[in-house]
Amino acid sequence: MHSPRRLARIAGLFYLLVGIFGGFAEGFVYPSLYVAGDAPATAANLTANPELARFAVVADLLGQTFFVFLALTLYVLLRHVNRGVARAMVVLVVLAAAVTCLNIVFELEGLRIATGAVDASSLGASGSNSLVLLMLDAQHYGIFVAQLFFGLWLAPLGYLAYKSGWFPKPLGILLVLATVSYLADLFVAFLLPEVSPGIHGFFGIVPAIAEIGMVFFLLIFGVLTPRGVPQGEKVVVQA
Repeated sequence: MHSPRRLARIAGLFYLLVGIFGGFAEGFVYPSLYVAGDAPATAANLTANPELARFAVVADLLGQTFFVFLALTLYVLLRHVNRGVARAMVVLVVLAAAVTCLNIVFELEGLRIATGAVDASSLGASGSNSLVLLMLDAQHYGIFVAQLFFGLWLAPLGYLAYKSGWFPKPLGILLVLATVSYLADLFVAFLLPEVSPGIHGFFGIVPAIAEIGMVFFLLIFGVLTPRGVPQGEKVVVQA
């Protein structure tokens, strides 16, 4: 027996932590260290900011851990709506977290090469810098691969939120549309790399509204009180 409102607020806390840790690592630190196509600058950034890079690694690992916890909590909350869809949601989150954790290894290895923890002196300075850039290139494009699953998991979440009656129906629709936006951004990045930088920000509008809206709804309201249930009374989520 679980209180849906309590579960929802726990999920909201996990979702908030995912946003904080992920935003710090992938939204702030990685872009400040990685300079596309410029091996000396990328290597110099890592050499000058090793502590920042390590904090980003830890933050990303914590973020992905909380992401899995978020999916499991939402599964318990929403599995009564459709168990198969809820399971698909968890699988997509696990895939996203796994790909992201693999990307973290590339960033860490780039840092180790830049700081001399891995001896690449036989390659010379330019060769060593190129190897650092290769590692961070792999991480950069790996994030796009992870974005496939970051986008896809929102579709089952949106469906479950819509059908449950515990969330505003427009929010469920926005979550599904966020999947479309994430996937469009991903395919444009790979198929039209010259165009992608100019329109990347537009693709982030719907996901930002949908996910931030979901976080705040979970934290503030938990779930909508079903009709006929007095305020404060627990609603039982059946296994």
